[in-house]
Amino acid sequence: MAFNSLEKKALTGLALLYASRMLGLFMVLPILTLYGQSLTGATTVLLGIALGIYGITQAVLQIPLGMLSDRFGRKPVIAAGLLIFIIGSVIAALSEHVLGVVFGRALQGAGAIASVILALLADYTRPEERTKAMAIVGAIIGGSFVLAVIIGPVIASAFGLSGVFWATSLMALSGLVIVYWLPTPPPAKVHEERRWQGSQLGRVVRDRQLVPLNIGVFVLHLTMTMMFVGLPVVLVQQGILGDQLGWVYAPVMVLSFLGMVPMIALAERRKAHRVFLILAGAFITLAMAGLGLSSVAWLSIGLVWLFFVGFNFVEASLPSLISRRAPEHARGTAMGVFSTGQFLGAALGGLCGGWAYQQWGMIGIAMIGIAVMLVWMVLLWVLDRSVTGPSANRQASGDDPDLSLRS
Repeated sequence: MAFNSLEKKALTGLALLYASRMLGLFMVLPILTLYGQSLTGATTVLLGIALGIYGITQAVLQIPLGMLSDRFGRKPVIAAGLLIFIIGSVIAALSEHVLGVVFGRALQGAGAIASVILALLADYTRPEERTKAMAIVGAIIGGSFVLAVIIGPVIASAFGLSGVFWATSLMALSGLVIVYWLPTPPPAKVHEERRWQGSQLGRVVRDRQLVPLNIGVFVLHLTMTMMFVGLPVVLVQQGILGDQLGWVYAPVMVLSFLGMVPMIALAERRKAHRVFLILAGAFITLAMAGLGLSSVAWLSIGLVWLFFVGFNFVEASLPSLISRRAPEHARGTAMGVFSTGQFLGAALGGLCGGWAYQQWGMIGIAMIGIAVMLVWMVLLWVLDRSVTGPSANRQASGDDPDLSLRS
């Protein structure tokens, strides 16, 4: 089957809305610690907090705003979230003190409408087309991240850090236009497969099929945010001009996607997700170790490519695996736990990265990144045997100890 006219219009609008939202959040990542040094009161620790604090407010408010949208409708909640995001962007753009930027970033995160956008997409689409629509939005998110990392430095070099925040506010304004343009949605539905159920929380958190995935997304975003605390400063110290960073990131990100594609294909064909996730983790670990020791720009750029080959593979694989492995009646709870881990990882990455860089430089960031990535790889190897090892057969025969969650 194909999308009907309503689904096509809704998918186009919501994909653009999601893309503008993600661009606004991600553009700051590759430039904040470099351009933020001119702010009054700036320290590496405070800039790290500014980088990651949006993750805390995102994690806290994603589920409450989703519940509000069930009661009051999706479009009003999305519009309110975009207005909060705009206010945060304007505050950050006008701030000359680092604490103002921290507060603005916190407000940006408080416009936590990602789950509401996905719920609205589910409202518009028929069940048989819903998975395809979600996959398209997932690809848009990945593309938004890549584009944001590329254009963030370009805007910053032309207009400074405040210019990036003004750009994010304009993107959010365009999002309001898109919300107005969207066709009148059907009444908000509580899709059972996407509903947050507190009664399932303990079981989801303990589910041995989901634990390595939830820890994985936490570690992945912690490591990525930590890296971006030190990377822009290090690349400039190694001779790359600040206004050239975007042109450095562009080929690196594109080539990292090309490096990821064969891994995705092989993992799917051989049903060897655990092996390839560990391989991707090894790429990230090696890249972090090299970045901690590298003193030349060309080597650092190559290591950033290796990092994002691993990062992009894990980032693309984990949501799909969560969706497959979570029991249908607890899928909304599972995705809520997964998203919370993602945002908390970004928040803690900013905090840890700022502190580690101030204490030991890039080597400190590398040491923490290597440690957490190695812990995750060990847990993945041990715990994920329940999926790919002998216990998978026990599950099929009805002897799975966690079967109570899936029944």
